[in-house]
Amino acid sequence: MRSERVRLFLTLPHACGYFSQRAAQNLVLDPSAPHLDRMYPKALNQGFRRAGGHLYRPRCAHCQACRPCRVPVEAFTPDRSQKRCHKRNTDLVVIEAAPGYTEERFELYMRYLRHRHPGGGMDQAEPADFEQFLSAPWSPTLFLEMRLADRLLGVAVTDVCVSGLSAVYTFFDPEHAARSLGTFGILSQIEMARQRGLEYLYLGYWIEGHPKMDYKRRFAGLETLGDSGWKPLRNTV
Repeated sequence: MRSERVRLFLTLPHACGYFSQRAAQNLVLDPSAPHLDRMYPKALNQGFRRAGGHLYRPRCAHCQACRPCRVPVEAFTPDRSQKRCHKRNTDLVVIEAAPGYTEERFELYMRYLRHRHPGGGMDQAEPADFEQFLSAPWSPTLFLEMRLADRLLGVAVTDVCVSGLSAVYTFFDPEHAARSLGTFGILSQIEMARQRGLEYLYLGYWIEGHPKMDYKRRFAGLETLGDSGWKPLRNTV
């Protein structure tokens, strides 16, 4: 396949979601470019991530804390905590479902946002915001539904590319926090990648020492992308 050229845009500085005193900027692939679906696998390998119809990568003037990260599927072995998480959730059924809005999904999404992000604006989302944030017409997306009998407990939004799966976003019932459904969602995505013969699960960005990102370190074999390419986390400088 011939190489495809696409314009890149740098966003204006905006508030950083991880460090309150810092400004952030993103490098964004032209969202109007044709064939974004074909570009997506290569973009993932170069550290980009999808939010709605945008493929972006942090490009901050004075900070390089965000490092793209991924789990090599065949090298992954769950630790004892992750094995316990899997055992706690053996009563759940994980279903690969088509993406998109349903009242059931949206109600769960709003309860999750109101619990995790109260007063931050996200908890005022509308159905259109749900659609625009979690999927795009060109994105190869599945919703992994985690169900207890007929009750929806969680959704892991997952993009399926030839280079691997990308964990886009997970939301779940805050009343079932003891199940560690975020971790269970990642374990389910790793298993899904293994079954499909895909090499990686991309987990977005990792920030050293940041409490919101520390859970990613616990996935054995985690690689991060630096100036010398993808390296196991322990060897990344």
